Amino acid sequence: MIDLTGKTILVTGATKGIGAEIVRSLHAAGASIVGHYGNDKASADALLAEYPKRLYLIRQDLAKSDGADRLWAETLNLIGKVDVLVNNAGIYVETPLDKTDKWQSGWETNLQVNLRAPADLCRHAIKHFENNGGGIIVNMASRSSHRGDGPDHLAYGAAKGGLMALTKGIARGYGHQGVLAYVLAPGWVRTAMAEDHIAAVGEDKVAEHLPLREVTPPSDVAAMATFLASGLCRHATGSTIDITGADYVR
Repeated sequence: MIDLTGKTILVTGATKGIGAEIVRSLHAAGASIVGHYGNDKASADALLAEYPKRLYLIRQDLAKSDGADRLWAETLNLIGKVDVLVNNAGIYVETPLDKTDKWQSGWETNLQVNLRAPADLCRHAIKHFENNGGGIIVNMASRSSHRGDGPDHLAYGAAKGGLMALTKGIARGYGHQGVLAYVLAPGWVRTAMAEDHIAAVGEDKVAEHLPLREVTPPSDVAAMATFLASGLCRHATGSTIDITGADYVR
């Protein structure tokens, strides 16, 4: 049993989908969690009602250029020290080639939320960890980081690829100072976005193309995030862990 008692963990995108499952898993292991959320206050209130102790929620817009800076400052003001950063928040915005406005705005949004905001939080975390005996970063990438994404989501794949490269650089550059950094790269995960696709196509149709014949449950991703947050495998720092049910293998 992983024991995270006494650890404080900042999780972005914490109140829905994979993020909410990560919060549940970390909480079960004894951690105190600062959970970030954007606009969905109903989901935030529901999660807080589920965990009234050892969970604190902060609302911040990571699509704004100073959103990550504000989130980090609010987190430290609230709880004083962070041991683990889990950059889970992400957005999947179209960037169609034939629509100039959507192409430009989509690139800006994808890069800001999926790469720049996590990078800003990583920067704050590294500086914080250097002064507090080290720490752990877990960044949520995607199978798109490896293979790219579809024609209407080129920016998403590029941003997630950048996040993967960023994590590797952090692991190589700051390991000697006790900073560990890992990448999780899920494929199809049963979240609200996947449910929309499943409803449109049919679950059997989706499952027949997956080696395990099922969409990955978010609890699988959460379990791996919790393991990495434990620091039990320090020498895996810099690694990317694919969670795709063998839908994508390297």
